[in-house]
Amino acid sequence: MDLENQKRVKEFTEQYGPENVVVLLGAAEGEAAGLAAETVTNGDPTYAGPLAGVSLGLRVYHVCEPEVKAEFDEAIYDEQISMMEMVLDVDDIISEMSAIREDFCAFKD
Repeated sequence: MDLENQKRVKEFTEQYGPENVVVLLGAAEGEAAGLAAETVTNGDPTYAGPLAGVSLGLRVYHVCEPEVKAEFDEAIYDEQISMMEMVLDVDDIISEMSAIREDFCAFKD
């Protein structure tokens, strides 16, 4: 997650409260999604950005996770995401995201 996005997430969390913020990711690889998810839950693991040492504990999901996918209008999801979903390792992404939520998310659904 780049430094500007870290700043935005931090500002939104301060403005609206962490219980009212959900981060939705669209990274193409499980490892990249996991790194971004860890950043918004436990703090920037690279200690380079505004979230270095800042544990927000936010809810974080990937757009390809079933519980998120179910929230979209099917036609729009098909048009905007389904082509990419065919080439992604969705199981790896789901595994990474689930592990991060289990380890670091302060807000359990």
